Amino acid sequence: MIKHDFLIIGSGLAGLTYALKVGKHFPEKQIAVVTKAAASESNTKYAQGGMAVVMDTVTDSYEQHIQDTLIAGDGLCDKDIVEMVVREAPERLKELLNWGADFDKNKLGDFDLGREGGHSQNRILHHKDITGFELEETLLSQVDKCKNISLFSHHFAVDLITNHHVQAWKGRENNKCFGAYVLDEKTGKIETYRSKITLLASGGIGQVYQNTTNPEVATGDGVARAYRAKARIQNMEFVQFHPTALFDTKPGQTFLISEAVRGFGALLRNRQGELFMEKYDERKELASRDIVSRAIDSELKKSGDDHVYLDCRHLEPKSFENHFPNIIQKCKELGVDWRQDMIPVVPAAHYLCGGVVTNEFGQTQIANLYACGECAYTGLHGANRLASNSLLEALIFAHRCYEKSVEEIDYHPEEANVPDWSEEGTTNPKELILITHNRKEVQAIMSNYVGIVRSDERLNRASNRLKVLYEETEDLYRKTKISPQLSELRNLITIAYLIVKQSQARTENRGGFYKEV
Repeated sequence: MIKHDFLIIGSGLAGLTYALKVGKHFPEKQIAVVTKAAASESNTKYAQGGMAVVMDTVTDSYEQHIQDTLIAGDGLCDKDIVEMVVREAPERLKELLNWGADFDKNKLGDFDLGREGGHSQNRILHHKDITGFELEETLLSQVDKCKNISLFSHHFAVDLITNHHVQAWKGRENNKCFGAYVLDEKTGKIETYRSKITLLASGGIGQVYQNTTNPEVATGDGVARAYRAKARIQNMEFVQFHPTALFDTKPGQTFLISEAVRGFGALLRNRQGELFMEKYDERKELASRDIVSRAIDSELKKSGDDHVYLDCRHLEPKSFENHFPNIIQKCKELGVDWRQDMIPVVPAAHYLCGGVVTNEFGQTQIANLYACGECAYTGLHGANRLASNSLLEALIFAHRCYEKSVEEIDYHPEEANVPDWSEEGTTNPKELILITHNRKEVQAIMSNYVGIVRSDERLNRASNRLKVLYEETEDLYRKTKISPQLSELRNLITIAYLIVKQSQARTENRGGFYKEV
């Protein structure tokens, strides 16, 4: 049994920011960060565009950023949360800068503010086209200096420890979290990690689809764990598809062509070279992501093509190359020269706007359990996330989780009756193909039936097929030893079920959700 004061599950921007803050505030307390891959592997790392912060109060204002967020969220944002996040942004930015984060500046020495779809002003701070990578490296460097933070890479959190695991708490109504059962991938042993406060910061769910901008680790583990622990899960039907992922014939993680490229002036064309966005929205290429994704989906269904094109050929070369070197390099690897060729793009699953329901301090309905980042539903995004609001949300809520944790930590005595993990299965799976096949089938079901545009008939088909996969996988789970692959499959099936169920329940189209009548 391993004891810590704080247990953080996930090592992206949200988890590392929280760890750093509680680590510095409580030098005498022990903080554990567990992550199932390398410490740097997270959705944060792949965030290209940047972070939205109101900096130029002459042409921009908090009110404009608030309004842009509310419009993108299509009536389902929590306005109080939106105002709080936008107004607290500059203070959190100062902390990032003090920690050593580097954002691009113009010739005058001011921040070079970009603009993306849905934004009425230039307010996106960026580090070329690898902003997330820059922030991740900055925070890892700071965490490394904090000696009371232990970072456990290749450790997979299997399940949260809650009341139903603890004999003394049976029959009580108030659900509490006492830590998590964590699989050490090197030893194959499941350890009991006890903690006074646990933070879920485990990222997104993109791997539930065949094509996603998310890395392999984004299997929705945090949301699935919280669901099994009886936390409230909301707005799972709002999966944001990024309109412009680089088209590749190989399935899996696709390379993101940042929205900032369209903000820079790139145009969308069909195979015939025709512009089409003006048919769908007066903002054309700068419409919000849900509108651009549906427009591309509509064009592809009409033409039968498998991708459209992003045309950058008319843009000023030196400035474009300085701003997007990573994107240009990736295109070059695939034989695409942006100065002469249009870039083939297709929508891909990108961001979950729903998740584990929290209050304004990141607290879930389970005592001692916080959630932050993409796995949390805070009310900021509503039905559709405004571009570059996600890194900001992670920072704001990591700070608020920290503030509330400082108040609460000494009121959480350790529970003496937490049992160790009881291994149900005793054998390793004889054929790994049983897991890999079912994972691919989940992804195919979701991509074919629960994509950008849905229908009741397709959702019903998805539900029926997922039920069979669930039963097969639970049977395998009972019989065999737990592995990260098997746990991820269980979590993906849970995520798929939640998306389908909440899609079936929604009766009106909003933001990123669109169901044909």
